[in-house]
Amino acid sequence: MKFKINQDHFSNGLQQVLNVVATRSTMPILSNVLIEAADGHISLTTTNLDLGIRCRIKAEVEESGGITLPVRKLATIIRELPQNEVFVETGANNQAKITSGGSLFKMMGISTEEFPPLPTFENRHVFELGQSDVVGMLKSVSYAQSTDENRYILNGVYFNFADEKLTLVATDGRRLALTALETEISDDNAGSLILPAKTVAELERLMGKGENVKVAFNDRQVAFEIAIDESAGDTGLVDHLYLVSKIVEGNYPNYRQVIPKETEHRVKIERELMLECVHRAALVTSDKSNSVKLKVSKNLLEISGSSSEYGESHESMAIAYDGPEVQVAFNPQFLMEPLKALGKDEVFFEFKDELSPGLFKTLDNFICVIMPLRLN
Repeated sequence: MKFKINQDHFSNGLQQVLNVVATRSTMPILSNVLIEAADGHISLTTTNLDLGIRCRIKAEVEESGGITLPVRKLATIIRELPQNEVFVETGANNQAKITSGGSLFKMMGISTEEFPPLPTFENRHVFELGQSDVVGMLKSVSYAQSTDENRYILNGVYFNFADEKLTLVATDGRRLALTALETEISDDNAGSLILPAKTVAELERLMGKGENVKVAFNDRQVAFEIAIDESAGDTGLVDHLYLVSKIVEGNYPNYRQVIPKETEHRVKIERELMLECVHRAALVTSDKSNSVKLKVSKNLLEISGSSSEYGESHESMAIAYDGPEVQVAFNPQFLMEPLKALGKDEVFFEFKDELSPGLFKTLDNFICVIMPLRLN
């Protein structure tokens, strides 16, 4: 194998595939990146057996071939090279020679035969979606995923393709976020999957490089083909990024029963203003008393926090409200995360009484249900 490549392009490509690699792996090959050179490009592949990723970068290929090299060390070396032109050549015994300007590195690799191939599978369900839609939807729910290992079924985002829409849900039992997008779904193509949290984070990071993303899945695996818009900037990436992941096996709980059928009061709030007020009110809370109190009265929303260690805080903001006075306490983080994640400025807050959940809603199919805390 022999090729010439732009240093920035090579470095950028390695950054795309680096995150998947575990810091400590029982199999040395899983710490390596598979580099394959073919006509006019090289492809870079990494995997941790649960999640795999591949990207292509333009390069001048003199001899096709392949090798696997330790990805973290390689990424560091490429980033530090003195000149923009990088020459890579493989010799006997899986050794790679990397030269740039006056620098020369010889790296020991492992044979490509040992590298576990990314799984290919029969696609039962295939959908084409807009990247900006999917990444926006993921960001509006992913903060609500559970991190409790015992409830592994909740350690991810639930995708449901049914009833002419794609619905995304995440919950950790104390709050639930849901968003939906209308899309064409035939009866035989309908289906659902639970996408693991690690894959969700990778998708959020990788998307936004082009127009569309193709999603294909069966009962055990899902693949995302993320289109690259080559005219959008000189990143060196070509074709598409390919991400393939295991899915969380099991049935997602019935989330619809958590969403209150009726709330008695609804107020329109300024998203950024409420976010700032909750943030400031929470500055005096502590791990022991991690709650803020929302008091709604005529045309006024008051947000207060307190703890024996730090004292008290009080914020107020004007709202249009003419109902009875209601007080509810919430974990401030649970209020701030949906407000941060949403792009829309127009958000509605719905509530009933101090024992009922609070709801954030927008006009475009977004709901976040937050369980209240005990008022002390």
